[in-house]
Amino acid sequence: MNLELWYPRLMLKDYVCTGPGETFAAGARLATFLKEGDVIGLVGNLGAGKTLFVQGLAQGLSVPDSVAVTSPTFSLVNEYRGGRLSLVHIDLYRIEEAAELEHLGLEELIDLAGVSAVEWCERFPVLPEDHLLINIEIPDIKTPGVDHRVLQVRGTGPRSRALADEWGNDLRLKTTS
Repeated sequence: MNLELWYPRLMLKDYVCTGPGETFAAGARLATFLKEGDVIGLVGNLGAGKTLFVQGLAQGLSVPDSVAVTSPTFSLVNEYRGGRLSLVHIDLYRIEEAAELEHLGLEELIDLAGVSAVEWCERFPVLPEDHLLINIEIPDIKTPGVDHRVLQVRGTGPRSRALADEWGNDLRLKTTS
């Protein structure tokens, strides 16, 4: 998915991760800047690393190691407590109709969460106006032994743009834009 087509006038930055460890670390670094009420939308193909990124968020938020951070593909929602902020991890992959979102109470979950991370958010317009959108792409970079990912980061409002700037300045990853 090209975020430039979906959000043409909003800030966009790309970061290259050269392996799963860097994708995880990018999530952990982002967590250090998160505040209560922040919402992160995650876009990417199956296997792109969305859940790995959320595992990094959980570590960065100091969610206890005893708490398993797993994909909520079947449960739809996982909540992780015990860290600096609670983390609600939502997966919309299996949702087929918008009416199911109301039954799930998605708006209330996002409103009550310390931080929300929503995988497959592009399927339904569920995120608040101001959110951080991260597209995790598997690029056509062919380097033996390196599992590249490109994080396309877009802030959609004042808070998320400031968050993207803070996080981007902190990342120790290569910038591609």
